[in-house]
Amino acid sequence: MKGVVMKQQRVNLLLDQYDQSIIINALNGLRTKQIQENRPTDPVDDLIIRVSEATRKKVKVIDCDCRDEER
Repeated sequence: MKGVVMKQQRVNLLLDQYDQSIIINALNGLRTKQIQENRPTDPVDDLIIRVSEATRKKVKVIDCDCRDEER
């Protein structure tokens, strides 16, 4: 079997600064745990950088009760 080409799916998340901070803190906790277990932290380090340097856009958010209608 020759080289297999796999397509990667991208996911875009809409986060406010508070949500972004929670994710970075959680990743930092994971990084600390990996250091304590003598495991490599490179993937987590890269993700922390990507989340902290994510492109910022101003968007207009309209509050709705969409979830309440589903119940």
